[in-house]
Amino acid sequence: MKIAVICANGKEGKLIVEEAIARGADVTAVVRSENKSAATNIIKKDLFELNATDLESFDVVIDAFGAWTPETLPQHSTSLKHLCDLVSGKETRLLVVGGAGSLYVNPEHTAQVMDGADFPEMFKPLAINMGKALDELRTRTDVKWTYISPAGDFQADGAKTGKYILGGEELTLNSKGESVISYADYAVAMIDEALNGNHIQQRISVVAE
Repeated sequence: MKIAVICANGKEGKLIVEEAIARGADVTAVVRSENKSAATNIIKKDLFELNATDLESFDVVIDAFGAWTPETLPQHSTSLKHLCDLVSGKETRLLVVGGAGSLYVNPEHTAQVMDGADFPEMFKPLAINMGKALDELRTRTDVKWTYISPAGDFQADGAKTGKYILGGEELTLNSKGESVISYADYAVAMIDEALNGNHIQQRISVVAE
């Protein structure tokens, strides 16, 4: 299987590359500058400069893009639209590293994690912009997309256990009543989905056991 990882130099991107290689995939890192991932195949381009030809040979494109500053937060929407346009109508699947703020906390799906009184104010702009990008992604019936939300506590340096609980649109807690997952275990879940393709045009979520 041929997999492209966009923004492969990021913390999550690098772990996704490592996991994909360990599972026997043919991996290409898409980076703007010097490659810092474990991939030996490289496309050195800014995400917004990619064209359809760049991605046409891949079975799966994994979008690990992230933006954190007020002026770049809208790029969660514009970058995802650009990638969707490039794989529109193709067999290539688009997997997105998503956010937890848009997960629902009630069965009616009228309240989200980011609506909670205890949700940190500093993360609300990020959650709102990522949620908007997901809403827009849901309209793309021309793309074989999957959006994967991590648990609420997404730990960059957490241990890799290789295990996780697969959830859906609602915030899922583990047996300890926690919503937590490491970047490394999230990468395992991402590559499981890349290899199996069980959730096309769905948002799924993952939490540590």
